[in-house]
Amino acid sequence: MSDLDIARAATPEPAAGIASRLGLSDGDIDLYGRHKAKIHLDAVDRRSRGGQGKYVVVTAMTPTRYGEGKTTTTLGLSQALNALGHTSIATIRQPSMGPTFGIKGGAAGGGRAQVIPMDEMNLHLTGDIHAVTAAHNLLSAALDSRLYHEERLSDRRLRRRGLKRLDIDPDRVVWKRVVDLGDRALREIVVGEGGEGVRRRSGFDITAASEVMAILALASDLGDLRARLGRVVAAFDRAGRPVTAEDLGAAGAMAVLLKDAMMPTLMQTLENTPVLVHAGPFANIAHGNSSIVADEIALGLMGDGYLVTESGFGADCGFEKLCHVKCRYSGLRPDCAVVVATVRALKSHGGAPEKRRSGAAEEMAWLDEGLHNLAANIRIVGEFGVPAVVALNRFTGDTDAEVDRVLEAAPGLGAAAASVCDVWARGGAGGAELARAVVDTCRSGSSFDFLYGEETPLRDKIETVAARIYGADGIDLSPEAEGTIERYEDLGFGSLPVNMAKTHLSLSHDPELRGVPSGFVLPVRDVVLSAGAGFLVPLCGEIRRMPGLPSKPAFMNLDLDADGEVVGLA
Repeated sequence: MSDLDIARAATPEPAAGIASRLGLSDGDIDLYGRHKAKIHLDAVDRRSRGGQGKYVVVTAMTPTRYGEGKTTTTLGLSQALNALGHTSIATIRQPSMGPTFGIKGGAAGGGRAQVIPMDEMNLHLTGDIHAVTAAHNLLSAALDSRLYHEERLSDRRLRRRGLKRLDIDPDRVVWKRVVDLGDRALREIVVGEGGEGVRRRSGFDITAASEVMAILALASDLGDLRARLGRVVAAFDRAGRPVTAEDLGAAGAMAVLLKDAMMPTLMQTLENTPVLVHAGPFANIAHGNSSIVADEIALGLMGDGYLVTESGFGADCGFEKLCHVKCRYSGLRPDCAVVVATVRALKSHGGAPEKRRSGAAEEMAWLDEGLHNLAANIRIVGEFGVPAVVALNRFTGDTDAEVDRVLEAAPGLGAAAASVCDVWARGGAGGAELARAVVDTCRSGSSFDFLYGEETPLRDKIETVAARIYGADGIDLSPEAEGTIERYEDLGFGSLPVNMAKTHLSLSHDPELRGVPSGFVLPVRDVVLSAGAGFLVPLCGEIRRMPGLPSKPAFMNLDLDADGEVVGLA
């Protein structure tokens, strides 16, 4: 059966029933149909951890182009913990339609460890991503409108309208537009053609990379959301001063558009385990973690249970950003990290070609070499003082010898424990061993700490991540990046953490460098300010914040059948 067929065969519990089991009343939720509900931000006391709830983060070794089942593992682990008698809630991000319609497909898990309804999860859900798109593009429209009117109106006429001249420099507008699709043709555009505004170069990012998406994920409440939106820097004036969303008068309207989107969406797994779905930033071009409010609500609801959350891509991406960005603003600290590995990914990082014919000896040699990449990601988790459990996500075709080799090697690589994860085939029952290892590891405690402080100079922050996380010999700042760093420090933004944008397919900046690259210098071509979200984004290598579609994209498989049901969604 396909993932969609498995999901359709399930009998989901009404969302009101899931909410009731969590102690939520009808007044604490807004239903979106029978199987989805928004949870009000004041439904629980989010400011305290409640009981002794454990914070478990699922990360991974460096992934391949096809994904290694991290969301599946997250959901299956939460199911397994519940099956063992522990209260567990999973918090994950909302899938973007860019990957869903592109190469990767959806992100609702797979097999017997999925969020349901799977098709609703992967498509519009409750409209949060559309709200982010609208709020972001409202600021874009406000900025271009202000440029147009300031070119036409005198200072006196502006004052009569209650406005002051912002004197925006059209060549220093840093705010692009966004759309929740992969569309490489929109990476570079020209706006204002035909005399309909000030002509200038611009472009589009995917909505997941929007600073507004990051603000949604990092804001603690509506007041914090409104304040962060006001601090967004959209452009600079001709004197080099920031022009913010507050200056443009757009922050209030942006907050209005995001009011409902601030509430996380309550869903469930195939085994009726509660899941909070909220926000959708990518971990290679954004900070790659679900929202602070979803985590806080989950911890407030579960008492002494286990919150299982997912960080995007490998430990060098989402986990590092969870620690340096999300944990800095939430105050939460991971008790344990689960590092997902697969035999397929290990072989790939060990040098195996994508299309190969080989004997068992050669396969095992590739596997052994790939273990160095797993070790590197375990080390990254350990850099923050967090213990790691390896989850070997088993795929059809993995041999017992290969599985045993990984499990035997993991403790020597620095893992506190390791177990097979078979939740795709068996649901929660296939994650029981992993769940027990997580429980035991959480009891041992964590000694979490950041790798740099707020007072650390920006260049040193970038160098710290490059050296201690990626294994780089140093960084190579372009002249543009050098100037940008100096300007941002002069403007008072030097205390912000860095949120690196780089490929997820390598520990380095180069997606072709598999395994554990060494002897490289990390190129940083520019640094982007996200003052509202509260971080700076160094752009490393050729990373882009608008993906393109492959020659045969996944949307070509989607359609409606004779009964109006979605088919072809993966």
